Amino acid sequence: MKNRSSFCKVSTGMLIFALSTPALLVGCSSPQPKTEGAVYDTGKVAEYATPYVSYDANYNTEEYNAIDESNFKAVATSPLSTFAADVDTASYANIRRFINFGELPPADAVRIEEMLNYFHYDYPQPNEGEPFSVTTEISACPWNPDTKLMMVGMQAKQVDELEKKPSNLVFLIDVSGSMDSPDKLPLVKNAFLLLCEQLKENDTISIVTYAGSDQIVLEGAKGSDSKEIMAAIEDLEAGGSTAGSEGIKTAYEIARKYFKADGNNRVILATDGDLNVGITSEGELTRLIKKEKESGVFLSVLGFGTENIKDNKMEALADNGNGNYSYIDSRFEAKKVLSEELGANFFTVAKDVKFQLEFNPKFIKGYRLIGYENRIMDDEDFKDDTKDGGEIGSVHRVTVLYEIVDKDSPMDIGSDLKYQSSAVTESNDLLNIAVRYKEPDSETSKELNYPVTTEDIKTEMSDNMKFASAVAETGMLLRDSEFKGKSSYDDVESLLNSISDIKSDTNKLEFLLLVKKIASMTKEQ
Repeated sequence: MKNRSSFCKVSTGMLIFALSTPALLVGCSSPQPKTEGAVYDTGKVAEYATPYVSYDANYNTEEYNAIDESNFKAVATSPLSTFAADVDTASYANIRRFINFGELPPADAVRIEEMLNYFHYDYPQPNEGEPFSVTTEISACPWNPDTKLMMVGMQAKQVDELEKKPSNLVFLIDVSGSMDSPDKLPLVKNAFLLLCEQLKENDTISIVTYAGSDQIVLEGAKGSDSKEIMAAIEDLEAGGSTAGSEGIKTAYEIARKYFKADGNNRVILATDGDLNVGITSEGELTRLIKKEKESGVFLSVLGFGTENIKDNKMEALADNGNGNYSYIDSRFEAKKVLSEELGANFFTVAKDVKFQLEFNPKFIKGYRLIGYENRIMDDEDFKDDTKDGGEIGSVHRVTVLYEIVDKDSPMDIGSDLKYQSSAVTESNDLLNIAVRYKEPDSETSKELNYPVTTEDIKTEMSDNMKFASAVAETGMLLRDSEFKGKSSYDDVESLLNSISDIKSDTNKLEFLLLVKKIASMTKEQ
C-alpha cells in the first residue's frame, strides 16, 4: 500500500460541490476526474470532506473476512438458491474512503451486495397490507454474452406510525485510545449530534462508553432533554484500551431496563471495531450478541476510522444482532445514515427476511448469485424459524442480481447427469421467488411468493437495471473477479452516462465520479 502520511483527502462527494469552486482544490494532490462542466451544488463542503488524518500505511492492521465468490450452479442439481436479506451499506462507504485516499481497496473489503444496497432505486410501493413489494427484470448481461442478468428489487413500505412511536436508544460509544483521531471520535460526536436533532420528546436516551472499562455517562434521559444529551456527547474524550464486550453487556442491560413494549428499542454502537480487552474474538462476540438480541433489542453498528478498523467484527455483530452496519467516513455520510435514512436504519418493518429462488429447468440451466456470499443459507433453513435472516427497515430497498444461463446458451456449467434426470415441470414460469419474514414483534414467519415469467425479460435495460449492473460490474473489477468477463471501467462509465436522471441523484452522481477516479488510478498503475 502507498504511504498516505500527508494526503489531502478530498471525497468524491466534495468534488461534486467543488466543480463550481475550483479554488477549493488548490494544493490537493489527488487526481480529479474530468467533468462535463456542469455545476452540482449539493451542500456544504464541510459535509462532504473526509476528516484529515496523518499516518503511515505500513502500520495498517485492518481486518476483513475472506470472500469466496459464488460460482455458477446447475439447476439440474441445485434448483434452489437461498440467502438472508442484507441492507448493510458499510462496504461502499469504505471503498469510497480507499479511493479518496488514492488507493484501491483490498478485494475482501468489496462486498457487492452492500455496494448495490447503498443506493436508491425506483421500485413500486407494496400492496396494501404487505410489508414490501418484489419486482424482477431480466436483460442481456453487459459483461457476458452467454448469460442474462436478472435483478430482484424489494421495496419496504413506509410506516409513518412506526416512526412516531417512542424510541429507547442506547448510544454505545468506543472512547478507547484507538479512537483518538479526527476521523474517529470527533466524527462520532458529529454523527450523534445529528441524531439528537431527530429525537422526539418521549424518546429515552442513554449513553454508555467503553475504553479500559465501561461507563454509564447518561441514563434514561428524555428526548426533550436535548441540551443535556448533546453536552454529554461533546464532553467525550478518548483514551485507554478497548473492553468492548463489557460495554455491549451494559448497553443491553440498560436497553432492557427502559424497554418500550410498543416502541423502538435499539443499541447504536460506534467503534472502529478494535476490541482488545475481554471478549475479543469474532466467534465469541457473535455468541454474545446472539444471546443479547433475544431481549428484543435491535442493533445498529457504525464503523469509523482508517488503518485499524476491524470490519470483520463489526459486520459479525450487525449480522448476528438483528442489526445493520454502516461505515461513516464523513459528516455527509453521517447525515445520510442518521438523518435522511433514519427510518430505514432504525425502524424495522420485517425481521429474519429470507429469500429462496427456485429455477425452472425447462427454461434455465444455470445461475450465479452476485454477492451475498456471507448471507447464503442451507436450503432447509428457509422454513426454519430458528434460523436468522436479515432485518428490513421502513422504506428500505434490497437489490439482488443473478447471472442466469438459459437453456439455449452455449455456456457449459457441467450439469450433465449420467444416472439421474431433472424433472421438467409444465409451468411456464422461469422461476419462483419465495420470501419469508417475521413481523418485528413476532417469532412466526409468513411467506410470500412471486413468480417470474417471460414478461420480465426486457429488450432494453431500465435505468434501475443499468445502475445496478454498473455497480456490480465495478465491484467485480475491484475484486478482479474471475467472473468479470469483458468488463471495463470505460463500459461502466458509458452505461452510467446512459442513465437519464443520474445527475439528479447526488449519490449516483458521486458513484460516476468515483468510477472515473478508479479508471484514472488503474491506468496509472
